[in-house]
Amino acid sequence: MTTKNTGQNTGRFEGTADYVATDDLKIAVNAAVALERPLLVKGEPGTGKTELARQVATSLGARMIEWNIKSTTRAQQGLYEYDAVSRLRDSQLGEERVHDVANYIKRGKLWEAFEADERVVLLIDEIDKADIEFPNDLLQELDKMEFHVYETGQTVRAIKRPIIIITSNNEKELPDAFLRRCFFHYISFPDTDTMRKIVEVHHPGIKDALLTTALTQFYDIRDQAGLKKKPSTSEVLDWLKLLLAEDMSAEDLKRDGASALPKLHGALLKNEQDVHLFERLAFMARGQR
Repeated sequence: MTTKNTGQNTGRFEGTADYVATDDLKIAVNAAVALERPLLVKGEPGTGKTELARQVATSLGARMIEWNIKSTTRAQQGLYEYDAVSRLRDSQLGEERVHDVANYIKRGKLWEAFEADERVVLLIDEIDKADIEFPNDLLQELDKMEFHVYETGQTVRAIKRPIIIITSNNEKELPDAFLRRCFFHYISFPDTDTMRKIVEVHHPGIKDALLTTALTQFYDIRDQAGLKKKPSTSEVLDWLKLLLAEDMSAEDLKRDGASALPKLHGALLKNEQDVHLFERLAFMARGQR
């Protein structure tokens, strides 16, 4: 169900006009905030995990800090990095700034969130892309909401505990010790009714006949056995955008039997194996006539 953001910050996530949040998702967000634990959100790619953090920030009137994780990202980078190379170079050049080690400390996203005067939303996006030790290396910092800067001797403590949302695409298992410290929620793939509400947010006024035909084809594709990559919510939204741009009708989407592929299928099928699968299905269907 979509509820409009009234602009009043009640301290609870009630959804926004731009994001369809199911009741169980709203409960999960508010439970994590109440427990002061990170919210770990899993689900298929394209189900709105990253967008959730942005909409929570919008709903609560909070600033969002985004930390995008890559395979090479280290936990220490979220705290701070010490640039010893620059300090050595400056010492060779006789720079005055070399006498203050703080000039060579680069603050990370956790530091930025901890030092904020207001409560912020911190998104740690796609944590499962990093090394398996990455979550364990953040346990104490996320638990105690503080960390030590050894080069300067200072301790950085959170002024206001941030709302932390962590996303995962389930590419690898996360450590049990890390999971125990999180509130967990799995975003299930939207059913047809929920998908209609999502589409209405992004393409208001779309004709019902077109939407019904398009969603029928979309879910048929997702249910096809042997599919390597199922199309996601974001991909069906892109597909509908193309259909509207081409001014297609429900009648235009009807397949002629020569191909099992939907119109403009490049928005839905993203590898040659899946395209070939539907081409073979069409060939087999013609052979049975």
